Amino acid sequence: MLRRLALSGFGAPLARWAGGWAGVQAHVVDLRSDTVTRPGPAMRRAMAEAVVGDDDYGEDPTVRGEPGEQAPVLGLQVCITTPSNTCTLNLMGHCRRRGSQVLLGQECHLHVYEQGGVAQIAGVHSHPLPDLPHGTLDLDELERALTRGFGSPYHPICELVCLENTHSSSGGRVLPIDYLHQVHLLAHTYGARVHLDGARVMNAAVALRVPPARIVEHCDSVSFCFSKGLGAPAGALVGGSKDFIEDAWRLRKALGGGMRQAGILAAAALVGLTEAEKVLLRDHGNAQRFAKGLQDLASPICSVDPATVETNMVLVQVDGLPPEELCQRLQAVSDDEVAQTGHAVRVLLFPWTERSIRAVWHRDVSAVDTELALRKWEFVLRRLGP
Repeated sequence: MLRRLALSGFGAPLARWAGGWAGVQAHVVDLRSDTVTRPGPAMRRAMAEAVVGDDDYGEDPTVRGEPGEQAPVLGLQVCITTPSNTCTLNLMGHCRRRGSQVLLGQECHLHVYEQGGVAQIAGVHSHPLPDLPHGTLDLDELERALTRGFGSPYHPICELVCLENTHSSSGGRVLPIDYLHQVHLLAHTYGARVHLDGARVMNAAVALRVPPARIVEHCDSVSFCFSKGLGAPAGALVGGSKDFIEDAWRLRKALGGGMRQAGILAAAALVGLTEAEKVLLRDHGNAQRFAKGLQDLASPICSVDPATVETNMVLVQVDGLPPEELCQRLQAVSDDEVAQTGHAVRVLLFPWTERSIRAVWHRDVSAVDTELALRKWEFVLRRLGP
C-alpha cells in the first residue's frame, strides 16, 4: 500500500515559509495530517505555566483536573490520560483472557497501523470484518461473527467490538448514532463490549452537532487524541467505568510506566478543548470548500465527491498517474508557477492508496491556505493536460 511509502521530503519537518523562489517566498500548506500542528502562543504559555506533580502518585493537579472535567462531558464515570491513542491498552482492559477475540474493521487504524499490537502484546485474536464505504460494519455480518464463538468450545470467544469514529480510511466519515446504538445492543446480547477508538471523536461531535456524550453513551469505553484536531503536541484520554479505568491505570503502568509531570501535556489539551468547536467547524468548512473547488476543476485526473466530506478529511481519487507522483508535483515549485500565478506554493500531501491521496485540514491551515492549495492543484493539473 502506498500509505507505507516513505517518500523523500514527505516526512521531514518543514517551516511554514520555505526559501525564496524568484524573489517570492515559497508558502507551505501542510495537509499530510492533523498531527503536524504546532502549539500556538496560548498553548505554549499554558504548558509553561502548568502546575504539575508526579502523576504516578496522583499528584499532578492539571492532570487530575482535566479528566475530572472531561468525564461528564463524555458521559463517563472517570478518565485517565495516556501518552497516545494507541488502542492496545484499551483492548487489554476488556479482553482479559489470552486468545479472546476482538471484532473490528479491516481498514481501521487499530488493525492496520498498530503493528498487530493486539496479538503481539495483548495476546488477543483480532477478526477483521469488511468496512462499508461509510466506515460502518455490516450488522448481519457482525452478528454472525459474534454468534460464532458464543457458547462454542471451538471458536475464540468475542469479548470486544472496536469501532473507529471518525473513520480515517473512509475519509473522516462519521458513524451514525443509530448505528452505534445497534452495535452496542448486538454486542451486549452476545456478552461482548464496545470500545470506541475516538481519536477524532470531537470532529464527529461537531459534525453531528451533538455533545460528545451523545456518541459515547453507546460505548463501554472510549479513547480520544489530543494531538489531532485539538492541536496539542501529545497525549490522549481513555474513559470508561470506574473498574475499567482502575485496570487501565495498572495496564498503563505495565506498558509504559508512570506519566510523571504530565500536567504540561494536560495543559495543552485543555487549551485545545476550549477552542475545539470553533476550530473544528472551521477545519470542516475549509475541507468542504476545497472538495467543492476541486470538483469544479472537472479534471479527468482527480475526482472527489464533496458529499463524502463530513469532517476535516478529503480523499481524492487519482487516475492517469501514480498518486506519489502527483504529490511530488504539488510539493515542487518552479519559475513557471511564480510567473503564471504570482505565488510559490508547496502543498504537502500523503498518497493514501494506489489510487488516492488524502488531505487533512487542521488549525494551522487557514481559508487563505486552502485557496492557495486549490490554486496549486489547478496549476499542476493544467500542466498535466487533458
